[in-house]
Amino acid sequence: MVVCLTGLWRYRNYLVIFLTPLLILPLPIIVGGPEASCGYVIILTALYWCTECMPLAVTGLLPVILFPMMGIMESSEVCTQYMKDSNMLFVGGLLMATAVEHWNLHKRIALRVLLLVGVKPALLMMGFMGTTAFLSMWIGNTASTAMMLPISNAVLKQLCDTEAQAEEREMDLISLRGAGPGTGIPKGQDNQAFDMDDACTTECTKDVKPMKNGIQLEPESEVEESPEARERRLKREAKYLKLDKGMSLSVCYAASIGGTATLTGTAPNLILKGQVDELFPGNGDIINFASWFGFSFPNMVLMLIISWLWLQFMYLGCNMKKLFGCGMNKDGDKEAYGVIKNEYKKLGSVSFAEGCILVLFVLLVLLWFTREPGFMPGWAAVLFNKDKPYVTDGTVAMLMSTLFFVIPSQLPRCGGYSEDGKPLKAPPTLLNWDVVHKKMPWNILLLVGGGFALARGSETSGLSQWLGESLAPLQSIPPVAISFLLSLLIATFTECSSNVATTTLFLPILASMAVAIKLHPLYVMLPCTICASLAFMLPVATPPNAIAFSYGNLKVMDMAKAGFVLNIIGVITINIALNTWGTAMFNLNTFPDWANVTTIPTP
Repeated sequence: MVVCLTGLWRYRNYLVIFLTPLLILPLPIIVGGPEASCGYVIILTALYWCTECMPLAVTGLLPVILFPMMGIMESSEVCTQYMKDSNMLFVGGLLMATAVEHWNLHKRIALRVLLLVGVKPALLMMGFMGTTAFLSMWIGNTASTAMMLPISNAVLKQLCDTEAQAEEREMDLISLRGAGPGTGIPKGQDNQAFDMDDACTTECTKDVKPMKNGIQLEPESEVEESPEARERRLKREAKYLKLDKGMSLSVCYAASIGGTATLTGTAPNLILKGQVDELFPGNGDIINFASWFGFSFPNMVLMLIISWLWLQFMYLGCNMKKLFGCGMNKDGDKEAYGVIKNEYKKLGSVSFAEGCILVLFVLLVLLWFTREPGFMPGWAAVLFNKDKPYVTDGTVAMLMSTLFFVIPSQLPRCGGYSEDGKPLKAPPTLLNWDVVHKKMPWNILLLVGGGFALARGSETSGLSQWLGESLAPLQSIPPVAISFLLSLLIATFTECSSNVATTTLFLPILASMAVAIKLHPLYVMLPCTICASLAFMLPVATPPNAIAFSYGNLKVMDMAKAGFVLNIIGVITINIALNTWGTAMFNLNTFPDWANVTTIPTP
């Protein structure tokens, strides 16, 4: 029996792939109609996404196969959903992130910020969280976490080693001066517990068995320790193990939180924009870079501060003197600070390529903000969009990204020869296609496109209208309660499913519900999109969580205890933002005319 179950588990993906379509096949056969056929495709895609029995991107291509075969949409109409304006915005943002990572500009920014905040425990955690969140606004959450965690680990290890050396010197002085009360060392006898081997530089590396990329544990001392030395060592190890857990969690949580602040920070944000533009074509570009930033950035800062306070309470306690280092040993601070400083020195001076990328980055952000600022006509409305929205955020992103393939990575020089006497070649551009091909997550484009195709199929088949009519009784529930409960639902669901798949599946349903009960669509779509990024409880929930967990110091329960509270805090803060400045920005207390969709727009 056990062997049989084990075999079934090994082949579970194949079982899901082949059995799921057969089990739900009665839906289109018995019920019939385009609504049932579209529902069959959506349910099948959702189950494949949730179980990940196939790559997510491959599952995203199912509408291309099933919609034409089931008579829901023409193939040409389905395929156009995979390369929309939102996808171009996403590609432009990814190209910018790729250039920043390729030239290590993100690492320079991170180390410079850490040099400013210092290495006091509370300030160090604040510096890592703030830096990671800022980087995640512009580059991938995974890349931000993967870069910041090794730096965090190196700084903490240096603090641990320095404290061990200080304690060793103190015990050596005690052994030379004679035994003190409670030392357990006979007067005039050397402290044998601290006879260091020449190959070992610190007590942490000598007496402790190292863990994978983490704080060392399990002492393997070859000489007997005094009771006081052992007590100090164990106390120090426990302190830094706890601090390392808190620091690892702070980095991966800050990456997820920071990605919510900008429209290009994470894929769910762009999925929302694409779904709103697809389902409500007359929305007047209500979701753009400036409007999203105006709503989400204050919410991100609020969530980041509360998360910092919660992790401080869990892993560092409430002793302000210890947290901020008042009256503490300065030697350890200097040596840990030196680790960061040495890493920064390894980068050398700012290169011409880094300067160009920084200028292009700042210019891109400025163009995004000023295209349609909302309180005044933007440059796009004055120059291009006089009668139609010709220029969008995607246009700006692609314009600036194209410059990476035009601008040289070094200052051009006329003439000159290399060391071997040959004429100097023209310098390469800031980016080349080989680098982009290796680092660009093309699978996300197919996944996002699959979501747009499902939304379009839901509208074309009439499934959205049927869902809206079925959800009409929810009109009697207060909108605040609807938003809060749906946010909790999404925050729970996204722990077990990709945030991209979660938003792709739920947003069309939420839009149909909002139209049916005459509620502003953004009142439910906006908080649920951000909540899809609040996956804090499980290592498998997001790549940043998995990276932090792989460092070996965290247990699932550590992440679950910290993440559960942060999930609740995130849902509350998002709904506070929604009902305060969000209502004022998007006029959420009224049902807009553009949301009153009675006919399906013709593609």
